Amino acid sequence: MDVNGKLTDTTVLVVDDVAASRYAMGTVLRRAGHQVVSVASGGEALVELDVRLRKGSLPDVALVDVHLPDMSGFELCRRLKERPHMANLPVVHYSALVTPPAERCEGLIGGAEAYLTVPAEPEEIEAAVRAAVRAARLRADDQALVRRLQLLSETIVTIQSARSLQELVDAAADGAARLLGCPAAVFVLDQDDELYRGLYRARTSLSLPDEGAHRAVAALLRRLSRGQSGVQVTTVPAPLWPAGFFRPGVQHDARLALVLTQDGRAPVCLATPTRGLRRVSPEGEALLAQLAQATALAAEPLLMYQVERHVALTLQRSFLPEPHRLPELPGVDLAVRYVPASRETEIGGDFYAALRLADGVLTAVGDVVGHSLDAATVMVEIRHALRAYCVEESDPAVLAERLDRMLQRYHPEVTATVCLVLIDPATGRTRIANAGHIPPLILRDSGDAEYVKAAGPLIGVGLPHPPPTELFLEPADRLLMVTDGLIETRGIDLTASMEQLQAAATGALPGLDALCDTLLSSFGHNREDDIAMLALQLRN
Repeated sequence: MDVNGKLTDTTVLVVDDVAASRYAMGTVLRRAGHQVVSVASGGEALVELDVRLRKGSLPDVALVDVHLPDMSGFELCRRLKERPHMANLPVVHYSALVTPPAERCEGLIGGAEAYLTVPAEPEEIEAAVRAAVRAARLRADDQALVRRLQLLSETIVTIQSARSLQELVDAAADGAARLLGCPAAVFVLDQDDELYRGLYRARTSLSLPDEGAHRAVAALLRRLSRGQSGVQVTTVPAPLWPAGFFRPGVQHDARLALVLTQDGRAPVCLATPTRGLRRVSPEGEALLAQLAQATALAAEPLLMYQVERHVALTLQRSFLPEPHRLPELPGVDLAVRYVPASRETEIGGDFYAALRLADGVLTAVGDVVGHSLDAATVMVEIRHALRAYCVEESDPAVLAERLDRMLQRYHPEVTATVCLVLIDPATGRTRIANAGHIPPLILRDSGDAEYVKAAGPLIGVGLPHPPPTELFLEPADRLLMVTDGLIETRGIDLTASMEQLQAAATGALPGLDALCDTLLSSFGHNREDDIAMLALQLRN
């Protein structure tokens, strides 16, 4: 558009079978600053448009004579509007012959922008072209805005369903790239100064930014977010913005949309390039700011969960003794393992215990039903209650009954599974009470492995518990107790998983540590639940 508000650098397709008319119309349009493409029939017009469509350069408007040799101008307009990629091309009909009003209306109803009677003044022709192009561009802008708003809505739905901060930043980066049509990166700096980074999906994995680049971005986010409120949109020049986030090894100025979560502690940043690649329009920046706000809102519960998970893990680890801190138990060797669930899932209430009693050694493995900080705190209460009850009682079934009553009294909405094993190291006599848990697996020196036939109801439901199951362990036998987090897989029957565990344990090397490590290596990757494991063997 020039300084007088006239459209320039537009391409006009003139369709007219009369050479003199094509020349006259072309001359008027070129003098007004337009480029002109002329054809003599409707068929030629369709061929020309197909060629230009493949090249991505459709004209801005078509001036079509109503009376063409192969089809009417009205028919040509109808065919154009039926083609999805040409439907937005504005059409202006014209004719030197008298055309009845009904036929003029037919052209307008068929999608034409205007109707001219020629000869006409050059100003009138230019005004018709200008009005048609402007109307088409406004429609295209409206359609583009609708598409962007739809993409924004889809992206917000995706980030709101993210189960982890990493899923969140990946979804936000890909959505920002689709929304703005350019590379994008998204960052969340959590309360522990850990930087989560997401890059748009089309970004190649070659030459990814190194740790130094991430430290530079984290420092920049801390500085820019200090004292900030609302959404801050700012440009960071290339020397201050590390290379490689938008394209491998390439440095760009970065346009940042920075916003804090509601608690004001975690900066969320959406970044796009501003140099060497397509620049984001003001409308695009507004959408980028909206996406940044939505990302910050979606990040907040994930950050809160991260804090809760850290507290729960700290609580569990503080009450679950590590292998080097296990109590010295006469006549018994122990190995224990505890593995929290993967970061994308909630913390559970798995636990183990090993206690020295007057008449032997008591071991326990259990799991509070549910996943939350509450489950972890109930786990701690069960361990403390078990230690207290063992001062005066050693029978596993009685202990299970007492734990059951404790849960009913103080946590009536909670249930748990627990397996209790009392061993007399001198004789190998072993008594087992199993309350809804996976039964212990015994690996005999002969190479056989079998689950102990011990079963009973969960604790917390108020049902009576059967007497303990009794057996004898030989010094070379190994007894394994695990929580279901080790083997339980969604969609697979637990019985089948127990058979796989039995087979893997049978093939493990001798020794308790070798047994535990073999099972974790076989089953313990990216689990959706915590894993607690205890293995024991009588000492020779």
